[in-house]
Amino acid sequence: MRKIQTVNYGLLGLPLAFGALPVYLFVPDFYSRSGLLDLSLLGWILLGTRLADAVADPFFGWLSDQGARKTFLAIALVPFALGYLALFNPAAGIDPALWLFGSILACTLGFSAAMIAYQSWGADLGAHTSERLTLAGARESFGLLGVVLASLLPSLLSDNSAQGLQQSGWVFLPMLIAISAVTLGLLPASKPTHVASMGFIKSLSQVLADSTYRRLVTVFIANGIASAFPATLFVFFVADVLGAQSLTGLLLGLYFISAAMGVPLWVSLSKKFGRPNAWFAAMLLAVLAFAGAGALGSGDWPWFAVICFVSGIAMGADLTIPSSIVADLGESRGHTASYFGVWNLIAKMNLALAAGVALPLLGWMGYTPGTGAQTDVLVMAYVLLPLSLKLGAMILLWCWRKPLSFST
Repeated sequence: MRKIQTVNYGLLGLPLAFGALPVYLFVPDFYSRSGLLDLSLLGWILLGTRLADAVADPFFGWLSDQGARKTFLAIALVPFALGYLALFNPAAGIDPALWLFGSILACTLGFSAAMIAYQSWGADLGAHTSERLTLAGARESFGLLGVVLASLLPSLLSDNSAQGLQQSGWVFLPMLIAISAVTLGLLPASKPTHVASMGFIKSLSQVLADSTYRRLVTVFIANGIASAFPATLFVFFVADVLGAQSLTGLLLGLYFISAAMGVPLWVSLSKKFGRPNAWFAAMLLAVLAFAGAGALGSGDWPWFAVICFVSGIAMGADLTIPSSIVADLGESRGHTASYFGVWNLIAKMNLALAAGVALPLLGWMGYTPGTGAQTDVLVMAYVLLPLSLKLGAMILLWCWRKPLSFST
């Protein structure tokens, strides 16, 4: 595959990630600090919408396997874009809870359908493991650039974080339209899968019957939840533990820039030492880096910046290696999108669990954003729980490293 095709494919990852990041990272802070919703109700809404979104993913995967991925992808981008714009522009006179529920459902369902088609399209375009790993690396690298842009742009557009989020939507929309035209217009359509006529239940059953895939998913669950808790609580930790709310965008930008820097490193190490070994090394690096966050307090943001940089390098492997294994498994079985549908369901369940457990738990234990009360509870949820889960994922990955070395 030519480099220009790899770039053209990866480009779409930028606006997709740009639109997805604020939904998961900034929505809790936006709706709680503005006084629109309290933490408990917010947590239940996020849990409910993310569960609904997650349940739809296997069906989206099956649908994408039935027809042209490019058409499916183009259609899915419409509710994704409209939902994003609505999310940070709540209408006066409408219950904020209902507005959040409707707009986040449109945004996340559109994103899910688009992302499944996009991931499986990349798997189809790659002829073998090395090409699929390279395409996944391009997709995630551009996605991380989109994340960095989404992290920094609101603070660049306005000193008021809420206004910055609202204004960034009008940068997102033309960017999505322009880049979608490039990716969809210049790349070839997918080859048809040889099981395209398979029914939804049978397709799902075959995916779940794959023992190698089940092992991979188990590791992904433990590792994914370990990442989802800090992602949900990042803004609160920076503001109320470090006392550096004004630096939130910069610290996020540093984290995601370093993750983008890490992607080619882990792609290279995967090709040399095998994907499970490279992924294990990345998890170990993340544990060693993140363990220091529990000792930080007010004013310690420079040390946290170092942690963000090192753990971001490690995150590059999480974003690239497991999805390339899914691509190989799906292509070898002939229904790639169905594999990615279940995969994305698990990813959403990880985030839903983090939001649905962490936020109500913090509220129940007396933590209120901006008051400085019960920050030790916040540190426990942000640092200690993720570390224990990450260690569990490492043990599983080490035990199953041989079957997960699957390649085509």
